[in-house]
Amino acid sequence: MKLYIEKAIFVLMTLANYINDLLYRYDCVIVPNFGGFVTNTIGARVNTNTHTFYPPKKQLTFNAYLQHNDGLLANYIASDKNISFEEATTFIASAVVEWNKNLKTTSVEVASVGSLALNEAGQVVFEPNLTSNFLTASFGLAEVVTPSVERVKEVTVKPLSVVSEEKSKMIPLYIRRAAAAAVFVGVAYVGWNGIQNQQQQELLANQEESVQKKIQSATFVIENPLPTINLNVSKEAKNFHIIAGAFQDVHNAENKLAELESKGYEATILGKNKYGLTQVAFASYATKEEARKALEIIKEKVSEDAWLLAK
Repeated sequence: MKLYIEKAIFVLMTLANYINDLLYRYDCVIVPNFGGFVTNTIGARVNTNTHTFYPPKKQLTFNAYLQHNDGLLANYIASDKNISFEEATTFIASAVVEWNKNLKTTSVEVASVGSLALNEAGQVVFEPNLTSNFLTASFGLAEVVTPSVERVKEVTVKPLSVVSEEKSKMIPLYIRRAAAAAVFVGVAYVGWNGIQNQQQQELLANQEESVQKKIQSATFVIENPLPTINLNVSKEAKNFHIIAGAFQDVHNAENKLAELESKGYEATILGKNKYGLTQVAFASYATKEEARKALEIIKEKVSEDAWLLAK
C-alpha cells in the first residue's frame, strides 16, 4: 500500500513538473480528458495604495472544457522520458485518474502553477500561484515597493513683466540712458560683423562653384578594364534524413519541429509520406556516412525510435 501511494505521488509530481516547464514556452497546455491551463500576458502595473510596482507576467487560468489531446504534452513527455507517444499518453491518463481520485478528498498541487480543488457543485476550481511568473521576458524582475511621495506646496511666481516694471522704477535715469547707448553700440557691431560674414560666404560659394565645374569637365577612361569572372556555385543536396516522428495532425508535427529546434537541431518538416503522415527530421545530411554517425548518437542519447530515410 505504501509503495502504491509513493508511486502515485511520483506520477503526480512528474506530470505537474512537465506542465510547469511547458507554460514557460507555450500559452496553452492541455491535459487530455481533464482540462487546459491557459496563460494571458498582462503588462506592468502599480498598486497606488501599497506603492508597489509589478513587472509584466503571464496570468494563469484553467479551462475544464479544453480536454482534446493536441499532442503537445505527450510529445514533450515522450521526448524527455525517451518513450513512445502512446506510452506518454498512457502515463498522462494514469496521472489524471490519480488527480480525479485525490480531488474527491483534498486539493491537488500542480508544481508552482497553482492548486486544483472541487467546489460544492463538483466543478474543478483553480487557484493560481501568484508568486510564479511564467513570462520569460520578465526573468529577474521582482516586485518593487517605493516610499510615498509628498506633493510640494505650490509657490506663486510673479510674471516677468511685473518684476521688470518694479525694478525699472528703482533704476536711476542716467543708468538707463547709459544702458541704451551700450545696446546701440552692440547692435552696430553685430551689423558690421554680419556684413563681413556675408562677404566671406559669397567668396567661398564662388570658389566651390569653380571647383565643381572643373570636376564635371573631367573625363575618366579606363583603357584596360578587368575581365568579368562568373562563379558557378552549386548547393550540396542533403538526401539523407534522420526521422524523429511521423504525425497525422500537421499541428503535432509543427510542435515536434519547434521542440527539436529548441534543443539545437536543424530540424525540418519533410512533408507527407505515402501513408499521409507528416514526417519531421532531426537533421539532414549530404552523405550516408554522416547521417549514420549522427543517427547512432541520436538513438543513444535522444530517441531509440529515430531512423534513417534516404530521399
